[in-house]
Amino acid sequence: MSNDFYTSSILPYSGIIIKICRAYTDSQEDFEDYYQEVCLQIWRSKDKFRGDSKWSTWVYRLSLNICLTLMKKKRKTHQYYSTDNIVQNEFTDDKTIFSDENLNLLYEAIKQLSEVDRAVILLYLEEKPNKIIAEIIGTTPNNIGVRISRIKERLKKILNEKIN
Repeated sequence: MSNDFYTSSILPYSGIIIKICRAYTDSQEDFEDYYQEVCLQIWRSKDKFRGDSKWSTWVYRLSLNICLTLMKKKRKTHQYYSTDNIVQNEFTDDKTIFSDENLNLLYEAIKQLSEVDRAVILLYLEEKPNKIIAEIIGTTPNNIGVRISRIKERLKKILNEKIN
């Protein structure tokens, strides 16, 4: 990957990539692996960008798809060795992803959402309009509005249970 491409086409969107990778990983090691894989795949796929959407939308969609694929591969690998509960506990003890405890709580709550709901709330937190979120997720803007309301309620409930 050329330094110019990284500096001009990936680095300005690293915040998006970081948020997605953190939402779909439970350890610093996994986060670093996912981030590296996303950057590599963006570079490999750059010629496939058709310009139908903004570059940032394309980067978000590609990052999300890569993280979901890596997560599914990891899940398949771990189910041969242990149950889901053991695998989940193995990773949730690692709190080194964020130094801010409130941010840790938020991401722990987000990780309890479905894969699609995680993507929706991350886009919402990035202040993306419902139309863009709908385009990335593959649904309607109205559906996104309803989904965001439900996700917020679910997150409030999860966070209240953790705090109390």
